[in-house]
Amino acid sequence: MTTSELHSKLSHATSHIRKFIAYSGPALIVSIAYMDPGNYGTDLQGGAAFGYSLLWVVWLSSAIAMLVQYLSGKLGIATERSMAEILKEKLGRKLFIIPYWLSAEVAAAATDLAEYLGTVIALNLLFGVPMIYAAIFGAADVIIILALTSRKFRLLEQLFLLFVSIISFGYVYEMLVASPDIHGILSGTFSPHFVNSSALFVSVGIIGATVMPHVVFLHSFLTKEKAMGKTLEERRKMRRLHLAETIFLLTIAALVNAAILLMAAVAFNPHNSQIASIAEAYKTLMPLFGATAGVVFVITLLSSGIASSAAGTLAGQIIMEGFLGKKVNVWVRRVITRFVNVIPTTAAILLGFDPLHILIYSQFLLSMLIPIAVIPVVILTTNKKLMGEFVNRKITTIIACGFVGIVLVFNVLSLVSSTS
Repeated sequence: MTTSELHSKLSHATSHIRKFIAYSGPALIVSIAYMDPGNYGTDLQGGAAFGYSLLWVVWLSSAIAMLVQYLSGKLGIATERSMAEILKEKLGRKLFIIPYWLSAEVAAAATDLAEYLGTVIALNLLFGVPMIYAAIFGAADVIIILALTSRKFRLLEQLFLLFVSIISFGYVYEMLVASPDIHGILSGTFSPHFVNSSALFVSVGIIGATVMPHVVFLHSFLTKEKAMGKTLEERRKMRRLHLAETIFLLTIAALVNAAILLMAAVAFNPHNSQIASIAEAYKTLMPLFGATAGVVFVITLLSSGIASSAAGTLAGQIIMEGFLGKKVNVWVRRVITRFVNVIPTTAAILLGFDPLHILIYSQFLLSMLIPIAVIPVVILTTNKKLMGEFVNRKITTIIACGFVGIVLVFNVLSLVSSTS
């Protein structure tokens, strides 16, 4: 290869990287929801109680999330509308729109509950703030961030990059310290099974914590904002960049989730398999892996809680505006979204309920609500009239329908086992 040819290839590669960076943002914001405190709660319990055996659930749920988010973002690029806006039009009557909107709001509230709890727990562990005061301080985090970035959305994206980096590098360190067993990783990946009905319940929680309904709505809005006013050729290029960004960032999220479960498997299974709280997990980690590992764990949890709360607040605003068809006062929405979870959380803390249990049950509820976002995004992206040349390929639709079926089967089996 001549010098000129090498220079040409380098210039070409550099151009692609610049385009990727210029476009990036939507999947970056969405990805933080896949590393939120809900994932900490379910992955910690999964690894502690069942060792490596539920690792395959992490990979499966991450694959489902990756395809669903790709479809959602593609919908925004193809139509220049958000999924909530399109669903409002398709549903037509308030009789159908209002219940659907309220269901989406419940999903957003359940998500925000987990994210808010993560911030509260991290403040308590890292700085020794009593839980009741941490519940009050934690309510202000997302409002401060969104206030600082309200006029410069790119600054918000850069803050998300910082948070994702902190979480990712934190778990690289945790994996180096924990040194999980390779044979256990392979067995947990390629030998799908449930030890018992409790493992099924936790698995449904892992799926609920990973395939997040609220960010399915959010992703279409974020790509819509990028696509507004663009030519067809520009949107074709955007779709390719969107695919690359989604795969890259949600792969990082999948690895973080796997790392949480693996760390818990090494640290707590089988001798501390009944870890009952994140605080207990933190205190157990310290003597096992050293003080630094414990502090890194809590810092990643705090980063996760703050960033995912900001994403959740944005999603709630987009859901309300899309379904109701009118602008909502940004500050009213942000305050309501944040404080709606302060009352039940504070009450739960005062009554002595453990935050880890609240986290896990909130993710179970989320899994039950996944269909309200996942089924529409699959149906809409198969609509040739709506999507034009961006319509799903047949193989994409088949895989997406298979994933929807898996989620529904998991939910049904979990409900049957919990009532029997």
